[in-house]
Amino acid sequence: MFDLLVLLAQQTTTVQVGININGIVALIAGILILILPRLLNYIVAIYLIIIGLVQIFNFRI
Repeated sequence: MFDLLVLLAQQTTTVQVGININGIVALIAGILILILPRLLNYIVAIYLIIIGLVQIFNFRI
């Protein structure tokens, strides 16, 4: 009985929370484009750079 309690106490649960950075960046870029349409070129360029870095280096948040 004691061994069972020790085993139960040693078990850990891991909770992994992943945030899709592509979706967050796309949402922010879309809002900024709606507010300031002249920023479209810069926002698209920054978005592509960020997505490229995320894909190359496999960043996870």
